[in-house]
Amino acid sequence: MFQRWLIWTHRYVGIPVSALFVLWFASGIVMMYTGDMPLLTPEERLDHLAPLDLSQVRLTPAEAAAGAGFRTAPNRAVLLTVTGRPAYRFDAATIFADTGSRLMPVGRNAARMVAAQFSGVPGDAIAFAGLVERPDQWTLQTREGLPAHKFRVGDDAGTELYVSRRTAEVVLATTRRERLLAWLGAIPHWFYLPQLRIDRPLWEAVIVWTSAVGCLIAVTGLLLGVTRFRWRRPPDGKPRIPYTGVMRWHYLTGAVFGIATLTWVFSGLLSVQPFAWMTVRGLEMPPHALSGGPLVLADFPAIDRPAWERATGGRVVREVGLRRIDGAPYYDVRASGSPAGGSGHERLLLSAETLEPRRPARAAVLAERMGAALPAVAVADVARLQEYDAYYYGRGSSGPPLPVVRRRSAGDLGICRPGHGRRGRFGSPLQPPGALAVRRSAQPRLRLLVRPPTTVGHRPDCPQPRRPGVERHRSLGRRRADPPGRQPPSAGGGVQLNDPP
Repeated sequence: MFQRWLIWTHRYVGIPVSALFVLWFASGIVMMYTGDMPLLTPEERLDHLAPLDLSQVRLTPAEAAAGAGFRTAPNRAVLLTVTGRPAYRFDAATIFADTGSRLMPVGRNAARMVAAQFSGVPGDAIAFAGLVERPDQWTLQTREGLPAHKFRVGDDAGTELYVSRRTAEVVLATTRRERLLAWLGAIPHWFYLPQLRIDRPLWEAVIVWTSAVGCLIAVTGLLLGVTRFRWRRPPDGKPRIPYTGVMRWHYLTGAVFGIATLTWVFSGLLSVQPFAWMTVRGLEMPPHALSGGPLVLADFPAIDRPAWERATGGRVVREVGLRRIDGAPYYDVRASGSPAGGSGHERLLLSAETLEPRRPARAAVLAERMGAALPAVAVADVARLQEYDAYYYGRGSSGPPLPVVRRRSAGDLGICRPGHGRRGRFGSPLQPPGALAVRRSAQPRLRLLVRPPTTVGHRPDCPQPRRPGVERHRSLGRRRADPPGRQPPSAGGGVQLNDPP
């Protein structure tokens, strides 16, 4: 009876599920070489960001915030160019730095000008395709930029641009080739359909239960491989495998690849973290443990253009972030190396008081701050990582930054909440210097990662030379990051504190 149930389940449930297996295999192969859904990376955004004219900045950050009616300091403040004018972006609000007026939702014509500046195509060659208020097929991962004006650029690549009404910035750029590859790879593989993906619990449930059915088919096939095999040689000379023809090949291939298929489907099930199994609330890090307190806009003086030109060495300033590090104000400057722009960018961390570059913090200092913020956590070891290790690693130029300070605790602290997203990405190319990262280890230890503040020079988050698995698109210089599993992490990389930095 049990064997009959196995045969019935494996046969009649496996027939429709096998089509899904083929779809997953084929789309997964496409994703290995093309990446995920189209996305505007931070490097691409900086490539197309207009230069910042510091001579037009009339207001200090504090004056702009006060004039706009801000009563509390923002969590994030950036100075950049918006619709051809310098502007402060305080969290979700944009205040122009020349007049103090607030940016209102941009209309179609203003958004067309933004799209023309981004793509380098005349405005009359850009067609309006509508106002996107709900996530469509391509804005599922950039919902914070909606509502957005959608434009079709009249170029050979078939580029489509989405310009946010709220920020007057391009939040997404896709090409015809990228959209086609997404339909062949990420969309069928992850069921990335707007009607399903908008409802995240439903989307996760569909992936979990379809993967669970796939695991069931693989398990029943393995059990049949064991139960149907004639372990004792029949006296009448019949073969040990009771199948012939195509069924015999199905039996043999299933016995050989069954374990791999089961682990493959099961790992896909776990990739969406069903039932929040990795989001258990754990250790909390004080929000200002490394910055020394919240951002104080009054600490940033008026712009002195000659002093800025000397400090930046004639580089073209694209964006200036306002940061607080160790209780002192700093400018986090993103600049290109020449007035002509280009894809290469540099990151400068300048003191707001003297415009002198800041040197990276020593590992011992960061470890001491972490210890003061978490006095009840015993320390097993502290190391400075110059390379990725088995848990802190990335893919291509979009990986988390280096170097970092790793602090491991002694004893079992349970499961700790990842510090940067549900998928365990503990840093980003534009993560503020000194930011903390908490990661979960396979062993019962807590690992804390802190990035030292940077200084002048190329950083790992800047565009890197081409490498296997990274494809550069001709249209708009687009770049796709490596898919999961393309670059195995390094097993080492730890440098003890007494070693020279």
